[in-house]
Amino acid sequence: MTAVTTTATTPLVSPPAASAAPVRRPRRRALAPGKRLPAARLIGPGLVLAVWAAASAAGQLDPAAIPAPWTVLRTAGQLWSDGTLSTDVLTSLERAAYGFALGLTAGVVLALAAGLSRVGEALIDGTVQLNRAIPALGLIPLFILWLGIGETFKIAIIAIVVYIPIYLNLHAALSGIDHRYVELAEVQGLSRLRFIRQIVVPGALPGFFVGLRLGVTGSWLSLVVLEQINATSGLGYLMFQAQNYGRTDIILVGLLIYGVFGLVSDSAVRLVERRVLSWRRTLSN
Repeated sequence: MTAVTTTATTPLVSPPAASAAPVRRPRRRALAPGKRLPAARLIGPGLVLAVWAAASAAGQLDPAAIPAPWTVLRTAGQLWSDGTLSTDVLTSLERAAYGFALGLTAGVVLALAAGLSRVGEALIDGTVQLNRAIPALGLIPLFILWLGIGETFKIAIIAIVVYIPIYLNLHAALSGIDHRYVELAEVQGLSRLRFIRQIVVPGALPGFFVGLRLGVTGSWLSLVVLEQINATSGLGYLMFQAQNYGRTDIILVGLLIYGVFGLVSDSAVRLVERRVLSWRRTLSN
């Protein structure tokens, strides 16, 4: 009797298990702020305006103390049609432009002289720090005695308010340039002009734009006070006259125009900054 033996064959490839769960990778947290919102800088002012309008419509605000937005706009239209507002706006823009141009030039020149030379730093930096400690508006009586009570002292005060933040931020940016770049420029045999153009300027531009933004805002802040001193035109003069007659709506017109000028000028500087420093990768872009 012959015995029959059977052998079981094992498959070379086993079928995948139907119950195997897919492997999940942990999600990476997004730490960046995200995409920039369209017209983001207008959302906050628009919200304030909406709350103001809603409170005025609901009768929660005293019209004599805080007029409604539509009342302020109507007053602005009347002043513009009379030619008063346009003249005052142009006068304020002219004063701010002259003072800002002088302050910008002085701040850049002094910062370069102090940041690129030890002798210049010894002669300039201490004096600027002393000037920074003195309130600029506290210099008004002295400048009136020196320059008279006309336009010259107003432009000089605006220039002082502008040049200090530009100098401080630009000088700090120059002092913060990594010394290894200086050594690399020396090894490469760069001339003084090429060193400034290729190393100093790109390294100092971020600090310069910060000072520029502060200087632009400072020119408008100082103008509010200066135009109330022996002035016959300007937004500050218009607001001072409105105070004497109890016209709160005109005062708000002047404040809103100052605010719009400040926001527009700051946004313009930020736009130029993004274009010039487009090579940087930061949280803002």
